[in-house]
Amino acid sequence: MSNIPAVITGTGSYTPARVLTNSDFERMVDTSDEWIRTRTGIRERRIKEDGIGSSDLAVEAGKKALARAGLEPSDLDLLIVGTVTPDYPVPATSCFVQRKLGAFNAAAMDVGAACSSFMYGLSTATAYVKSGFRKRVLVIGVESLSSLTNYADRSTCVLFGDGAGAVVVEAGENGGKQGVLGFALHADGRHTGLLWVPLGGSVNPIRSGNVDQGRFFIEMNGNEVFKIAVRAMVSASAEVCKTAGVSVDDISLFIPHQANIRIIDAVQKRIGISSDKVFVNIEKYGNTSSASVPLALDEAFCAGRIKKGDLVLMVAFGGGLTWGAALVRF
Repeated sequence: MSNIPAVITGTGSYTPARVLTNSDFERMVDTSDEWIRTRTGIRERRIKEDGIGSSDLAVEAGKKALARAGLEPSDLDLLIVGTVTPDYPVPATSCFVQRKLGAFNAAAMDVGAACSSFMYGLSTATAYVKSGFRKRVLVIGVESLSSLTNYADRSTCVLFGDGAGAVVVEAGENGGKQGVLGFALHADGRHTGLLWVPLGGSVNPIRSGNVDQGRFFIEMNGNEVFKIAVRAMVSASAEVCKTAGVSVDDISLFIPHQANIRIIDAVQKRIGISSDKVFVNIEKYGNTSSASVPLALDEAFCAGRIKKGDLVLMVAFGGGLTWGAALVRF
């Protein structure tokens, strides 16, 4: 790698207007607002309308990130979209985003690492920029999880929402202090069945004979995922800090994947970072998978929680199992 810093110069986010509250779920399944809030921290989530694709959400977030970076779509030379809810199996959702943005000077590709997709996409963008191969990259995490949610399954349907978050990554000045300082990326394919969608891929394509099985929705072993997620997010956070030569006390803001408030609280305590440095917005959006971290990052900027020189730690965990952490100096 060269000494070219990979700097985040703009952020953006977008969520659909439709709100699905805990009270709505009380009329749909055997649950209650109190049960959902105490176990997940979620009060409401956003749900897209029929006929709207992940690319539509991604474009809105991307436009905001570009505007804040002072760039036009034509300035981009790479577009990365992290998602597990593509518009179609083929082609890549990034190609639809490219077309709708008008970013025709950019190469385009998708990254699929479940809830860690944005972290993997950000690391890819950073590597391209630091190598000098690309100068301006738009990275978007977007999900339409409502399309994979079984609204008759009380254990999972209350968790998920739709949304998008985006960042612009640009080449900074050689030797500059701003930029992405490091990553910790990991996966463990031994646990693929803990969080997955069993039906609809090449192994078990949807056919007339199996469509009534209803297994084209998210299935999750919540207890096992919880235990592994906490250990993995703590370990990745410690690893990236050690690699960058910083301590937890140096961190200005911690942005964890917004999956479950109990996971967030457990990770925060084990890392040893004070609660006032943790950004949480799960109560408004639920788990938006790969959109979770960039959406929270953008809201943190808009809320004035991040200023120049701040050190921000981000971490995510998802199906696969995959997880990753990033340390960024803004």
